[in-house]
Amino acid sequence: MPIRMLPDTLVNRIAAGEVIERPAAAVKELVENAIDAGAARIDVVVRDGGKTLITITDDGCGMGPDELALAVERHATSKLPSDDLLDIRSLGFRGEALPSIGAVSRLTLTSRPRGADSAWALTVDAGLKGAPQPAALVQGTRVEVRDLFAAVPARLKFLKAARTEFDHIADCIERLAMAHPGVAFTLDGDNRSALRLSAAQGDLLDARLTRLGALMGRDFQDNAVPVQAAREGVTLAGWIGLPTLHRPTARHQHLFVNGRPVRDKLMVGAVRAAYADFLPRDRHPMLALFLDLDPQEVDVNVHPAKAEVRFRDQGLVRGLIVGALKHALAEAGHRASTTVGLATLGALRPEAADDPAAGPAQSPLPYRNPVQSWGGSYGSVVPRGLADRAAAFQAPHATPLPPLQGRLAGWQAAPAARPPEYGAPAAANTPPLETHPLGAARAQLHNTYIVAQTAEGIVIVDQHAAHERLVYERMKTALLEGGVKRQALLIPELVELDEPSANRLLGRSAELAELGLVVEGFGPGCVLVREVPALLGQSDVKSLVRDLAEELAELGDALSLKEKLEDVCGTMACHGSVRAGRSLSVEEMNALLRQMEATPHSGQCNHGRPTYVELKLADIERLFGRR
Repeated sequence: MPIRMLPDTLVNRIAAGEVIERPAAAVKELVENAIDAGAARIDVVVRDGGKTLITITDDGCGMGPDELALAVERHATSKLPSDDLLDIRSLGFRGEALPSIGAVSRLTLTSRPRGADSAWALTVDAGLKGAPQPAALVQGTRVEVRDLFAAVPARLKFLKAARTEFDHIADCIERLAMAHPGVAFTLDGDNRSALRLSAAQGDLLDARLTRLGALMGRDFQDNAVPVQAAREGVTLAGWIGLPTLHRPTARHQHLFVNGRPVRDKLMVGAVRAAYADFLPRDRHPMLALFLDLDPQEVDVNVHPAKAEVRFRDQGLVRGLIVGALKHALAEAGHRASTTVGLATLGALRPEAADDPAAGPAQSPLPYRNPVQSWGGSYGSVVPRGLADRAAAFQAPHATPLPPLQGRLAGWQAAPAARPPEYGAPAAANTPPLETHPLGAARAQLHNTYIVAQTAEGIVIVDQHAAHERLVYERMKTALLEGGVKRQALLIPELVELDEPSANRLLGRSAELAELGLVVEGFGPGCVLVREVPALLGQSDVKSLVRDLAEELAELGDALSLKEKLEDVCGTMACHGSVRAGRSLSVEEMNALLRQMEATPHSGQCNHGRPTYVELKLADIERLFGRR
């Protein structure tokens, strides 16, 4: 078959297939054009999921008749100030959006520049361009797309149901609205209003949080911490959810580069690395991050729909994201999200307990199944200012960390002491324990849960989960300071394993020694434990070694233990923590509460579960009909 040139109409349809794969893609391109035109308000109307009608109206700078005629030509653009394809300072550039849409639909552009005395309209019908005609419009631009893909029936056949396509459109507009909180948006479709967003006020960081709260929910707005960082001309800003506010998918992770929504593997990987200490592998944090850098340092044209980018210095970007997120989470102190307490109150209400039709899946409790549904939509109740309040007590009132460690890690089970009288006077110059963020210990339930009274309600603490986080943070700190201190066993512990597991442990013996665990071979399938991390106190050495052997089997040999610090230290911390079922004295319980207030990230254990729940007095009173 001889080689031949394809007709222009077919070339345009092929180009359209690369850019406009569904109605949401057309909406994205047109809304981005409106934002680049300086619009302060953008209204979107769709019918039949965008298949029969898409109308986008903005109040931007508008276009005259000559510009209208150029706008629908292939590779004509106002978004490229020079011929440098890397110098892109707008939401373009591929240069094919309008002509591609016009090639597969009936496209009508109506526009009026600011200050002009009249508007003009131009129509493109399946690639055939008409001439500009006078029209009526107050200001800005209105784009009308009718019968999308009518000229490409095969593409139309593969579109989903109207409701599904509409949801894709809504998701596209929401992402652009997050990046541009100063722009008002509306979306209407098929006789229903899906989106009404007014322009957010205030500085950019606060405006973004207001917009994110409107789109991601009040839970996120109440439990987000700010991120602001810069390094070598690259700036990162945004809001990230506390670790206890997590989801089963990454759908609520929104990433932006120079105002452009992207799905970038490098950025997603950096987010996972930053949260690795706090979440199980099957859970995902909620966040919105905005990365800004010189356009010369990022290529936005690696994907036809501009959904992916390529950074010149990937290490710089990854390091900035990981460091900034870890710093923000550390600044949050022991704050945790406010939703677990609300779920707890829901579970305590009589109607929640008396409704057998609800079933397990309807339960408002956040952790119905500790394996399959950690976290759900919930976290733990902590007021926004709790970290600041805790800081005020860390010195001189907080219990010193080294003496406390010995008490918590190595003490024998003792009967709980009688709680002090509520009216007992406090020591001179010492504030009442109730004024501490986590309050004063009043009781221990089932030798597992500490109940404390605060100035505003009560706090219930899972003693094992809380101490597991404390031990874990100390192990990380000790390792960074030169190694974990070791404690020699009076009688070395002999642990029998299968031969491959024993060989894996012995192959990592030097790295384990840095973590405080000294092992050596003792015949086939046996290891001898001579020293253990001093932080672990009186732990079950055999169980620890067996669990570590299984952990090493999963990690493989590709990474060093330091690179997988969160896995190994997490296993050790679990074995060295206060176990459920151990009786604590009031002094020990209060010591644990004070240390939680002084330790970052103590609002959740290493697996993402909350370590405590706070219930406000007003909420408890409502349970009993006092309010």
